[in-house]
Amino acid sequence: MNVNPTRMELTNLKRKLSTARRGHKLLKDKRDELMRRFMEMVRENKALRKKVEQKIREANAHMALARSVMDDARIEAALMMPMQSAEVEITEKNVMSVMIPVYKTRLNTADGADIYPYGFAFTSSDLDDAVKYLSDILPDLLRLAEVEKSCQLMAAEIEKTRRRVNALEHVMIPQYEETIRYIAMKLEENERGATTRIMKVKDMMLKEAHHYER
Repeated sequence: MNVNPTRMELTNLKRKLSTARRGHKLLKDKRDELMRRFMEMVRENKALRKKVEQKIREANAHMALARSVMDDARIEAALMMPMQSAEVEITEKNVMSVMIPVYKTRLNTADGADIYPYGFAFTSSDLDDAVKYLSDILPDLLRLAEVEKSCQLMAAEIEKTRRRVNALEHVMIPQYEETIRYIAMKLEENERGATTRIMKVKDMMLKEAHHYER
């Protein structure tokens, strides 16, 4: 680092080095905690995706059976006027300085039977099962979206934190340490030079005053 080798600069650099070391430790702790939480979310994401995909396959299988006994026009007519709707409320929470989303659903009716917008007399039971599977999957589907988005945000924060840790560990801290050593050596060299000059001046003064050499 291009600095003046003075005691004031040495003191400033030592203070910066101490701050950099504390920041390095805090960032390493943050990175490790982010990694721990990230891995938990990855495992939850894997389990949720498997569960959601299984339910979607089962819903599709029941819908295919319903289509085998009902024509498309009757299915469309049965599903044309839904009785229940859902609203998604999106908020955020802070996890290790990462703002991750939180999704909450709110149904317009509390009656579980309102998921069926038709009477049961002229529809297939497989259509009922398909609708039920799709209704049951909604909370897991939203949680999956929440976890996947959180994983993306945390992965980006982990990478940013990792770069900062590496910059401190491999660039800034070594530069501070090297510059402190350089300034300390220069100051010691200056002190030795000053001591030598003082001794020479003293010898000259003694010689002049007492007409002898030490």
